[in-house]
Amino acid sequence: MLTLKDLRGSTADVATVLPRAEQDVSATVETVKPILEQVRTGGVEAVLDLSEKFDGVRPPSLRVPQEKLDEALEQLDPSIREALEELITRAREVHAAQLPAASVISPGPDARITNRWTPVRRVGLYVPGGQAVYPSSVVMNVVPAQVAGVESLTITSPPQAEFGGYPHPVVLAAAALLDIGEVYAAGGAQAVGMLAHGAKDSEGEQVCAPVSLITGPGNIFVVTAKRAVQGVVGIDSEAGPTEIMVLADETADAALVAADLISQAEHDELAAAVLVTDSMDLAESVLEQVAAQTESTEHVARVKASLSGEQSAVLVVDSLDVAVEVANAYGAEHLELMTGKDEELLDRIHNAGAVFVGSYTPVSLGDYCAGSNHVLPTGGASAYSSGLNVTSFMRSQQVIHYGRDGLDQVAGHVSALAAAEGLPAHGEAVQIRFR
Repeated sequence: MLTLKDLRGSTADVATVLPRAEQDVSATVETVKPILEQVRTGGVEAVLDLSEKFDGVRPPSLRVPQEKLDEALEQLDPSIREALEELITRAREVHAAQLPAASVISPGPDARITNRWTPVRRVGLYVPGGQAVYPSSVVMNVVPAQVAGVESLTITSPPQAEFGGYPHPVVLAAAALLDIGEVYAAGGAQAVGMLAHGAKDSEGEQVCAPVSLITGPGNIFVVTAKRAVQGVVGIDSEAGPTEIMVLADETADAALVAADLISQAEHDELAAAVLVTDSMDLAESVLEQVAAQTESTEHVARVKASLSGEQSAVLVVDSLDVAVEVANAYGAEHLELMTGKDEELLDRIHNAGAVFVGSYTPVSLGDYCAGSNHVLPTGGASAYSSGLNVTSFMRSQQVIHYGRDGLDQVAGHVSALAAAEGLPAHGEAVQIRFR
């Protein structure tokens, strides 16, 4: 189970205190490359063949029929539908506030620069289907794309033998709730290849058109495939195992801290669950609570594997100041603050995918119904990247409009800089307009 590390008085570099779980993408490259090539050249039949090989079922059709989507929504448990509808409502409100505004600047007379944002034309959204069912991921990917104004959205999710070769009905129902009618029964690297290259049937008809951007989490094969097609299409990120770090002091409730660590550990054996505290009493109480609560959790083997891994630990440090240093050095996907001075510490947190403040803001709230997005940077990527948001589906574009007087004002400067760079034709392209 969780290892306690007493770092009080230690001079160790905080950046090296916590190792991360190994996820070596290079190890799966040679497996993924031929899959992508098979899909690129073989189209629909290749995707179906690979689904049969890897998922143990051949979908009746690659594209899920509309009646299957409608049926899934009709049969959806009312409580789940209500929860999804509430999530959709809150997510739309939060993401609508992220829409960037256009701006028009006049850097000189008769000169105008417009900064505008345009949505990506077509996006493919990957929804995992492995150890859990992820209708919430449908919402987290679709809502910001719709708010951004993306015209063409498609979802792909692994086929399930239990459901006749189509994706899980709850995933299909979530798609239907969001008015997404283009859904494919494909998972793994073959689904990424289909989105990147498109897929035609044996008669040459385009069944799935290629996309411009692929978003959504997946296993190591999905991550490897996304890396391989980057450049052909854009991707959101290379998501690694999930992470939670709780920064707490003696005022925190040990039972709550333990419950939150376990909640993320149930995702994956490689999930990281970390407590950083300046209180040895809290640390010991949390260890006791984790041991007790783990025995009654459903995925006990998975949780124990995660909490026993080198990526998970309880760290006792000299002060909350040091705890903040550890948090910023680590850059957790999810960072919880449970201290007597959360707001003060929040101002000093620079690296985190998302920050959850206070005892009534568990990470699972963000996973399901806060309205924030749960597709977040892992592996320390929060130091330079953001979670999925509306601008993930948009491009910043500048529109330049100078008149004769505006160009004349800077013509000499353009010519001088062009000459300095050894590109005189650039200057000539300006000067010719005044002859």
